[in-house]
Amino acid sequence: MTTSFSTAGNRHRHPRRSSVRSAVLALLLAASAGLPAWAADTMTDAVQLAYGPYRMALFATNGKSVPDAAKAMGAAVAAWDQLVTQVRPPLAAPYDRDPAFAQTLQRVQAAYANADRQVTAGQLPQAHETLEAVRDLLADLRRRNGVVVFSDHMNAYHAQMEHVLGDSPRVLEQTDGWMALAGQAGVLDYLAQRLRSEAPAALAAQPEFEPLLSAVLASTAQLRQAVQRQDAVQAREALAKLKAPYSRLFAKFG
Repeated sequence: MTTSFSTAGNRHRHPRRSSVRSAVLALLLAASAGLPAWAADTMTDAVQLAYGPYRMALFATNGKSVPDAAKAMGAAVAAWDQLVTQVRPPLAAPYDRDPAFAQTLQRVQAAYANADRQVTAGQLPQAHETLEAVRDLLADLRRRNGVVVFSDHMNAYHAQMEHVLGDSPRVLEQTDGWMALAGQAGVLDYLAQRLRSEAPAALAAQPEFEPLLSAVLASTAQLRQAVQRQDAVQAREALAKLKAPYSRLFAKFG
């Protein structure tokens, strides 16, 4: 792996928190030693490895436990700091052609630092919102370098899910709302099916993957059926059940 910058030491660290993060990072690296590669280049694999602790931090900051969020945040920061300190020039393809590569890594690190402070202050909703930017930064990094991983398909589903959940209250009140919602539910179901067809073999072989994915597919099927019946009660129930199965799949494999 390979740029010659490191911002890991720029953030003020509490000695006790640093030792906790070192221990967490050691456990993460040991647990990941036997995992298969998810991409064609080592840099993307390294970013995806650091993405696992990030997903847990995003999940934890969406909850109510500050200690749980702080623990997850510590692991995420440690994993990303480890990645940044290992980056050295020259970069391997395709990132060697990206002049904004170093800046993206620094922006991710800055987002982590900000979210870390917010978690310490007990501001979990704000920390969650701050961490959402990391997903967008890494997605854009891959996009401009022509790299596609399973996380991109998860992100596409998430974006459509949020669109459906945001629009559905207004759509259901419109005279022709069922037609509009049917179209949006169809897109969501298509993107859910893509999660199965685009899953790498190594990921799909994980024992937990199929049950978690099946729960997502069942949630979109339930919405589609309720919309087809134009049953407002069942449609609202189905909409309320979309996030939980996605969140569980995202936390483990997204």
